[in-house]
Amino acid sequence: MIHKVDFLVIGSGIAGLSYSLKVADHGTVAILTKTDIDETTTRYAQGGIASVTYEPDSFEKHIADTIDAGDGLCDENIVRKVVTEAPGQIKELIKWGSHFDKDKKGDYDLAKEGGHSEHRILHHKDNTGYEIQRALSEKSKAHPNIKFYKDYFTIDLITQHHLGEKIARKSKNIECYGAYVLNTKTNEVDTFLSKKILMATGGIGTIYHVTTNPTIATGDGIAMVYRAKGIIENMEFVQFHPTSLYEPGVRPSFLITEALRGFGAILKTTDGKEFMYKYDKRESLAPRDIVARAIDNEMKNKGDDYVYLDCTHLDPEELKSHFPNINAKCLSLGIDFTKDKIPVTPAAHYLCGGIKVDEYGRTTIKNIYAAGENASTGMHGANRLASNSLIEAIVFADVAAKSSIKTLDNSAFKSNIPCWDDEGTSLTEEMVLITQSLKEVRQIMTSYVGIVRSNLRLKRALDRLVIIHRETEDLYKRSILSIKICELRNTINNTYLIIKMAMQRKESRGLHYNIDYPMKNIM
Repeated sequence: MIHKVDFLVIGSGIAGLSYSLKVADHGTVAILTKTDIDETTTRYAQGGIASVTYEPDSFEKHIADTIDAGDGLCDENIVRKVVTEAPGQIKELIKWGSHFDKDKKGDYDLAKEGGHSEHRILHHKDNTGYEIQRALSEKSKAHPNIKFYKDYFTIDLITQHHLGEKIARKSKNIECYGAYVLNTKTNEVDTFLSKKILMATGGIGTIYHVTTNPTIATGDGIAMVYRAKGIIENMEFVQFHPTSLYEPGVRPSFLITEALRGFGAILKTTDGKEFMYKYDKRESLAPRDIVARAIDNEMKNKGDDYVYLDCTHLDPEELKSHFPNINAKCLSLGIDFTKDKIPVTPAAHYLCGGIKVDEYGRTTIKNIYAAGENASTGMHGANRLASNSLIEAIVFADVAAKSSIKTLDNSAFKSNIPCWDDEGTSLTEEMVLITQSLKEVRQIMTSYVGIVRSNLRLKRALDRLVIIHRETEDLYKRSILSIKICELRNTINNTYLIIKMAMQRKESRGLHYNIDYPMKNIM
């Protein structure tokens, strides 16, 4: 089946939905989501969304905090753009129906998280992402020009390559005309033709054993753009959230928001001793890269699988009021966090690199834009400042929407696009081959390309991955399409990019810590 839409949006989180709402008055919009509309990484964002709201905070303070956390690799112009446009985007979220907590005086109850010099985090209890997702989903479903395609898995982008033309990886003339999409209900591949495409597929967390990301976070958008010969950058900067609930074997790991440390919780070793003072003067409120490495170091030195987050000294009623979901989760495991310490461990959480975009959200492939976690905008540098992700996503969805609308009349549907070629794919894959390869990839990444790396570990990771890649490509070419084989292929593409870019960075900086290179900040 062939579908024609003005705007094709791949992903239904904050970036995809806000972009859709902004372009929908100018043309038809198709939103593709491989599972349920609300199953996004946005939904799992607990802490909040950063924006300057009241004095004594200021744009300059937020900019400085962001650049400091990014360890010198942020694009200052982009940081300034996002920070100064944030209040306007917050107002639009509120207009669309998102609610943020207020104090008894009616002012916004702003939280403070690691790396922030002021209280500037707007939040809705401890499920801010869920609240934003709810509001955007309801607003999008009500728009007559927006159509959702649930259970549609995007396989590949359509470029000149599919018309028989050869294109070089660094060519400036690559164009995209749409995408091939697997309807998982019918197992047929549909062709979606579009004038403008937004990649908003989220992150890559599931390539690690322990992650806070939902199971959908397999880096599909990044892998598709990479195969279409678009530029991908900064993949070595994978952020591990310092505090996920220690619950072996559970995926995704339950996130213990950084706002809890902003509220006064303190990190301690299993024998009850504070340790963050040894690593940073900001102690438990240091940026995430520093805290995650500190926890990793303490666990390895003591042979422990976790450390503790201690809230027992805080007001119990205020604690339960501000963090009801964390309270409920802990109680379900027999932990009363007003009396008991919470066992926590770092977990893969956020990718700071991804699809390279310019200040208008444009990728290096004509007609394709990217926003959200799959995009590399220059905002985060070598390490993301807490709660900057949601605001970056909506600001870049906004600039991408404006650029898409402005240039829509210059674009046209491409004719003579061939149907999906599945010749020679008669094998119904043995699931054990896919699941075992995925386990091996996760083991490689967790053991060799995690919080702490070395040149030897990276080389060993690449050597192992080359074998799995060759086996998977052979299996893919012979197999009838399924989400599992496609996700494995995308996972391997992303893993390769992370390893190669980690090998190319001959220093330790931000989230990329290599023991073969000295680092000024820690250890």
